[in-house]
Amino acid sequence: MIKLDHPVGNFVLPTTGGGEFSLANHLGKTIVIYFYPKDDTPGCTTEGQDFRDHWTAFTEKNCIVVGVSRDALDSHEQFKAKMGFPFELLSDTNEKVCDLFGVMKMKNMYGKQVRGIERSTFVVDAQGILRREWRGVKVPGHVKDVFDCIAGL
Repeated sequence: MIKLDHPVGNFVLPTTGGGEFSLANHLGKTIVIYFYPKDDTPGCTTEGQDFRDHWTAFTEKNCIVVGVSRDALDSHEQFKAKMGFPFELLSDTNEKVCDLFGVMKMKNMYGKQVRGIERSTFVVDAQGILRREWRGVKVPGHVKDVFDCIAGL
């Protein structure tokens, strides 16, 4: 599992738009990786919209944003198109990257224990070092906190 102030190993995941995201291919930019539980659900929609609405400010800081969930690419494509996200969504159906970042947790859903993604965000600097993490994210105000972190790097 990754640790703060240590390099994040390279990973490759399929993305919306038919591409692949490789961490190594984005060195030189700050990378915001946000993990969310499920496409087109209320909290995940609000979080994605907040990143969308601040996307220009992030790009002006030489930063890219990517969202990751276990949903399949077809679900991601529909969600991205519906919400007008300018950033890519990555599909981690086998949970390889979720495990790397340690975001899989047991959660209560309608009184049942289910295994799912704990809403989390990570900032990787231009050299590939993990500089900040937020776990158990509450959506309101979160994107501003992430941006403030980026602005301070």
